[in-house]
Amino acid sequence: MNRAPLIVLAAVLAIGAGWAGEQLLAGRSSRPAPALGVRVAVGETSPPTAADLAAAAASAAPAAIDAPPPLVKIPRRLPRFSLNDLQGKPSPIEAYRGRSLIINFWATWCAPCRREIPLLQTVDAAWRPRNFRVLGIAVDHRDQVASFARRLKIAYPLMSGEEDALGVAAEFGVASPVFPFTVFTDDRGEVVALYLGELHAAEIHLILGIVQRVNGGEIPLQAARQAIDTGLGRLAQGASRPTDKVAAGA
Repeated sequence: MNRAPLIVLAAVLAIGAGWAGEQLLAGRSSRPAPALGVRVAVGETSPPTAADLAAAAASAAPAAIDAPPPLVKIPRRLPRFSLNDLQGKPSPIEAYRGRSLIINFWATWCAPCRREIPLLQTVDAAWRPRNFRVLGIAVDHRDQVASFARRLKIAYPLMSGEEDALGVAAEFGVASPVFPFTVFTDDRGEVVALYLGELHAAEIHLILGIVQRVNGGEIPLQAARQAIDTGLGRLAQGASRPTDKVAAGA
């Protein structure tokens, strides 16, 4: 089986249609598994309207289940970009050079995004001593993100933007975003994996454990991508399911 250079786990949700599909993309391979994501059209950052929901439901005919996921052509390395922090000050990604990053794209109105936040908080606290950092990029209005972050006491760094943040998503190859999605890099800035859809403890534990091995020189990058491909496939099939407790290591 041919393998693409990067690993992508893609989740597509038909809003209100009662089905969800998730595909592991590596070359032409795919494995079914439940997942949640909220599709948003490029250029739109407001909550879906009633018309949006009706249109999504109408388009979710049975044949649509077999439709391909959004085209994703992610870069080999972390792109250079800068977005504003919650105080409105520019926050360049270069400030995190030398760290392994967990870059989570989300929005305040996205239910799966909100569900991920406690897990991301736990991961950031547990993995920060190992030179990892969670970074949230909200494709949303800054004042709404700031208010939401205060309520939830989000401790990891946050950036926000509307068109600018969508532009950054496109730099990661996600030109038609499905929220949430998360990018994992090693400490040299190589993109190891990109996961579209809602992360759970099992998936993030698996990916971070393998990224840690890359950082330690235990496994080459291409082998790490293949290991993530295989591991996520097993999780998707229910063949192997780690505990829901997030552990700092593999």
